[in-house]
Amino acid sequence: MLDEEGREAFTEITLRNKTLIDFNRAKNEIALIDHNRNEVVYGLDSLLLIIGNSFPLLEKIARMKPLYWFFKKLYSLISYNRKQIIPSQKDYTEQSCAPDFNLKYRVAYISLVVIFSAYILSVFSGKLNLNLERNFVREFAACLDQILWQTIFLKTYLKDKIWDYLGNMMTVSLIGTLLLIPALMTSFTPVFYMIYFGIVVLIMFVEHIRRCRILKLNYHPTISWILFRITALVLIILSTI
Repeated sequence: MLDEEGREAFTEITLRNKTLIDFNRAKNEIALIDHNRNEVVYGLDSLLLIIGNSFPLLEKIARMKPLYWFFKKLYSLISYNRKQIIPSQKDYTEQSCAPDFNLKYRVAYISLVVIFSAYILSVFSGKLNLNLERNFVREFAACLDQILWQTIFLKTYLKDKIWDYLGNMMTVSLIGTLLLIPALMTSFTPVFYMIYFGIVVLIMFVEHIRRCRILKLNYHPTISWILFRITALVLIILSTI
């Protein structure tokens, strides 16, 4: 919706544009510069202006108070957690476009992933033929226990990276949860679901290692993550005997 020169990488921003924007605010909210008026708008407002230029009706609808409030919160949720959703090796340089840490939105992101994952896992567990009934509370408790487990065992090691790690760990859980959804839309044998679940866990394992490398962490978080999953699986199986 912008012309060819309408977008500029944050790390390659020109001196002219850098003097116009609030550099720190632009890390949290996308800055849109109107050079004709020398004005800058940020975040959701910048996106709505761009969308409204092509679809005026959508902008008017999105600016209705209840919807605007919702989209404002959604924008902040994604923006403050975007480096935990899609991390990069370049996120920790001085000129990187890494957002400020916001505890409220980090906890909100983790909470939403926990609830969503617990619901999908409770549905999927009934497909594994382990004498498990659909139980949201059980899966919800398991997700919370994983966060508690990792925090207790890794807080001293991770120090100030604990919230970055937890955000990345929950994204790994979210990826695994999303991968389980296609299997719920069809009916297969319990053996298929067991194999499929194993493949999903393997993908999560590889992704967990990749994200730890980006955070410049060793294998301690991954080892602890695996130990929890094995312990949880054993306890669940024992509960069915």
